[in-house]
Amino acid sequence: MSDTVRLEFDGDVATLTVDRPDRLNALNEPTLEAMADALEDARGDARALVVTGAGDKAFVAGADISRMSEMSVEESHAYCEQGHAVMNAVESFPAPVIAAVNGYAFGGGCELALAADLRVASERAVIGQTEIDLGIVPGWGGTQRLVRLVGDETARRMVFFGERVDAQDALELGLVGEVVAHDDLDDHVAEMAADLAAKPQFALAAAKEAVNQAHEMGQREGLDFERRLWSGLFGTHDQREGMTAFLEDREAAFE
Repeated sequence: MSDTVRLEFDGDVATLTVDRPDRLNALNEPTLEAMADALEDARGDARALVVTGAGDKAFVAGADISRMSEMSVEESHAYCEQGHAVMNAVESFPAPVIAAVNGYAFGGGCELALAADLRVASERAVIGQTEIDLGIVPGWGGTQRLVRLVGDETARRMVFFGERVDAQDALELGLVGEVVAHDDLDDHVAEMAADLAAKPQFALAAAKEAVNQAHEMGQREGLDFERRLWSGLFGTHDQREGMTAFLEDREAAFE
């Protein structure tokens, strides 16, 4: 893939690893480009995707500050657009995405975790939207996705103060879904991803799309969207197999 991003498959589960441990997996332009390529390569083949960082210290410690410090206004605009494109690709990936937050997740790293469907944190994880102390604001979706995940007051505190929260506090705030022992993180997330990959693919993709649309539509529009998705799954192999298996009291054999 590249020297900064690895994409690996284990059956139907893909793992995208940001591999710049010497820079705490900070995201510069080539790394973002490699992530975009990896996400495109995984589409269609992965029934679940894990996103994580290499090494034992960081998930993604943020955007590359040494690079940002040299940027012109025009370059910063392009960098912002590139970051948004990657986060949007994670959010709209056609299969569930799990962020395995194995260490520092600041700035753009926090935003990467926010773009995932599910977040599992190592007990060593520390998470924060820390941009304010650099004289900037979150620029890859943090001001929007954070509010929707943890609520207005908590998001404002995190963004205004640049607060960093440890794994347990992140759990209590609803920023992550669970916290596990650091040494158990990879196995735990791999088991979750395998369970998701075994679910009916089209129904799971529809479920993700419907939940994502809850943030984009009003309730009436969202309910109409849900009805169309629901009825559209009837007649598929997985719908027939799932209901038949239930009635026959056996395990379903989904495609």
